[in-house]
Amino acid sequence: MKKQVIATAAVGLALLGAALYGAYRFGVARGIPSAQSSAAPVAASALKPGDTDPKTGKKILYWHDPMVPGQRFDKPGKSPFMDMQLVPVYVEGDSESRGGNGVVVDSHVAQNLGIRTVEVKPSRLSAVLEAPGNVAINERSVQVLQARTNGFVQHLAVKATLDPVRRGQALVTLYSPDWVAAQEEYLAVSRMAGGEQADLRSAARARMLQAGMTPGQVSAVEGSGRLQPDLAIVSPFDGLVTEVAVREGMTVSPGMTLFRLADLSQVWVIAEVPEAQVRAIVPGLAVKVSSTGAPEPLLGKVDTILPDVNPATRTTKVRMVLPNPGRHLLPGMFVTVRFDSTDQKEALVIPLESVIRTGQRTLVMVDAGKAGFVATEVKTGREAAGMVEVLSGLKAGQKVVTSGQFLIDSEASLRGTAERLSATQGASAPAAPAAEHEGVGRIEAVTGEGLTISHEPVPSIQWGAMTMDFAAPPSGLPKALKPGDRVRFRFHLNSDGMPVLSSVESAAGVQGAKP
Repeated sequence: MKKQVIATAAVGLALLGAALYGAYRFGVARGIPSAQSSAAPVAASALKPGDTDPKTGKKILYWHDPMVPGQRFDKPGKSPFMDMQLVPVYVEGDSESRGGNGVVVDSHVAQNLGIRTVEVKPSRLSAVLEAPGNVAINERSVQVLQARTNGFVQHLAVKATLDPVRRGQALVTLYSPDWVAAQEEYLAVSRMAGGEQADLRSAARARMLQAGMTPGQVSAVEGSGRLQPDLAIVSPFDGLVTEVAVREGMTVSPGMTLFRLADLSQVWVIAEVPEAQVRAIVPGLAVKVSSTGAPEPLLGKVDTILPDVNPATRTTKVRMVLPNPGRHLLPGMFVTVRFDSTDQKEALVIPLESVIRTGQRTLVMVDAGKAGFVATEVKTGREAAGMVEVLSGLKAGQKVVTSGQFLIDSEASLRGTAERLSATQGASAPAAPAAEHEGVGRIEAVTGEGLTISHEPVPSIQWGAMTMDFAAPPSGLPKALKPGDRVRFRFHLNSDGMPVLSSVESAAGVQGAKP
């Protein structure tokens, strides 16, 4: 009887011990701190960016959720996205050698992103400015033809505006009673005989000129010796009709405008120059005007800077007088005006597309080799032909990023603040190997890039049970793995906080593995 009681007590004690051990294991799996480890979370919660992690000896940049790596946190705690603790991200390498904001990009990633670099080198950069403009009539060449006497319009040769005319071409034919009377007087005097004939002819000729006849019209009467009742008014040059103010049958009076003509052998080009750059333009500066209507660029000079600022575009009008051989440039045509300067200085230049302007600073991404891409502040000067002058911040021989720099800059901006904080506290300790973690789980999917595993809690990294992707180890995955297999795996977090497998083995027969 006594032996039976002892045996029953022994079984009870064994069951109690198993229950206590199971409760202990459940508390560890759920992240419940024991009495011995209760002080650790309190110390961890007091950490901040720039502090040294007591577990790894590395300086902390920030905390993040590996499933949402783009979101940064400045203190440890539980992820707002998933049921897991935030993971610290550490300073990589020597902050001083990296310039405090270097970003390392894998060569394959750089190729996929299309990241290109060019070398900084000296070159001659002339002060060149290009501005849009339009062609206008040279108002100095405009001539107005008016009636000089009362008359009637007998025939109108030019009836529409913008019609081209030639020098000596008849525009309108007039019948004027005053002109007829003056001609008859002259012809009558010419038929008279006597010593006073010469004086009377001179007086009669002057009378025709006073009536408004042109010297050419007077010469026509003198040469023919006959009455010219209808006289034509001709164009004084090759040009364009900009206004027609008469019609056939109309009565005209002295001073009435008949036509307005413009000479297109020279035209005005009005360029719109930003008011901040107009100070570099002076009268007489050489310009080159390009237009789709002209076979070749035309050369000219700045005539004057007009005192007229467009309030909408904040541009100043600059006027050029341009020869127009062949009349290829027409009023209203759009052109591009290039203002060239003979003052060419050698300076460091980089492509304009490599410059990042933040509004407060001007940055470029410099390829620093192993240190990665470093955001460097520069001061820029003149711009021309897609290139920009670098006044300070770069040296000849350095390489700057011309494509993909905004992607690099966004990552550098996220890391920059914490890295600069670490740099002020001294040089960082040598980078320690990434911490290894171990877990057990079931394979949900096998891909060329890694495994999807439903794993149990991982106490070493304070992860709860979840399903997540793991990148394949450098040596590759075992070929026998398939969905549904129970595995034990080891992994570490890379620089982006993503889990990367170190080894994978079957969990069948491993103590503690679930069937």
